[in-house]
Amino acid sequence: MDRQQILDLYEWRPGICFRHPAKGEVPTAVVGVIHPRADGEQEVRACEDCVIGMEDIRREQARRAGSEYRPGPDGGAQQ
Repeated sequence: MDRQQILDLYEWRPGICFRHPAKGEVPTAVVGVIHPRADGEQEVRACEDCVIGMEDIRREQARRAGSEYRPGPDGGAQQ
């Protein structure tokens, strides 16, 4: 899959990337949820570059483990 095909698997909306907050509001996708003790549930959002970087890491982990790599937000649930 190419970059755009992977990005198309995610749902995008304006938000703040957890790794690049100085960029301000950019297109982001939910990549996780945290549960701070005093603040309920909060989404962790990532920009396109960060999503692709995380997908690259997951692809490499799958390759090393000899397992199938499945891109997209649900692909991480296989681990």
